[in-house]
Amino acid sequence: MAYFAKIENNIVTQVIKAGQSFIDNHCEGTWVQTSYNTHGNVHYGQDGEPDGGVALRANYAGIGHTYDSTNDVFYSPQPFPSWTLGNNSWVWNPPITQPDDFLGYWDEELYQSDNSKGWVSV
Repeated sequence: MAYFAKIENNIVTQVIKAGQSFIDNHCEGTWVQTSYNTHGNVHYGQDGEPDGGVALRANYAGIGHTYDSTNDVFYSPQPFPSWTLGNNSWVWNPPITQPDDFLGYWDEELYQSDNSKGWVSV
């Protein structure tokens, strides 16, 4: 069994666990395999640590995610206008690195008013 994402207009609309023969014989449209253990273009083992496995399509697909067929990768929707997509990780990055051991949230309005701020502690 594997996970497959249904792609419509480059957007993931469904994710199911099935065998390749089920996809081939019973599913209409475009279906692309995705790996539950892949995030940030790294494959993780059962222990949650990188295991050197194949990072299939950069990230596990979720409903609403984009499938970039040119690069053969999945990535999530952009969380804030100021964040940029990592070239190798296919994960969105804030313009200011989140502090270590930080408990809080990103405030886009704060960042837009002062480009040296954005993270707010709780």
